[in-house]
Amino acid sequence: VQLVESGGGLVQAGGSLRLSCAASGRTVSSYDMGWFRQAPGKEREFVVGIRWSGGATYGADSEKGRFTISKDNAKNTVYLQMNSLKPEDTAVYYCAAKRYSRWSSPDYWGQGTQVTVSS
Repeated sequence: VQLVESGGGLVQAGGSLRLSCAASGRTVSSYDMGWFRQAPGKEREFVVGIRWSGGATYGADSEKGRFTISKDNAKNTVYLQMNSLKPEDTAVYYCAAKRYSRWSSPDYWGQGTQVTVSS
């Protein structure tokens, strides 16, 4: 399984970005897909996941209402729409896939995409 993220960049606080994660094979329709992030000097944290059958799970309430995960099985791509961005959202964002494991240890990782939110 290969995961390739894109869509990161520099945005002002209050702005929006949409990240994409292109997966190989039929990953998106058969794996749970998720987004993690790692800010400088901090541990990688789970942001949000979506089950292979649909239905999202958020890692923290602070992202609910601001971040939305979605997927397109036909395009084998997962998206993370991020609105009302804050400087504390600055991090490298990673796409991940898991089948039977917990989100604490997904099976596959992407290489990450940098998101920088300026104040």
